[in-house]
Amino acid sequence: MEVALLSEAGLIGPQTTIISTVHELQVVDTDLPETEHDFSVDVIVTPTQVIYCEARRRPAGIVWSHLSSEKIRAVPALSRLFARR
Repeated sequence: MEVALLSEAGLIGPQTTIISTVHELQVVDTDLPETEHDFSVDVIVTPTQVIYCEARRRPAGIVWSHLSSEKIRAVPALSRLFARR
């Protein structure tokens, strides 16, 4: 959600580097299920290693069809953006 909101606001773009810290056990070398709103990170940092990821996948913004009206109402930033559409 945060990445989509930042994209929508023009604060990040395709060239923005996204880094995440995770535990070693969270690093897998298999494909994970993805949907249209998912994104990839560029760098993964664990307590013992730094992993540079090759695939760069960024959402263009908020995928409104993936959000329920309850979710939109519950998140003030989404409510404001939805009202401007």
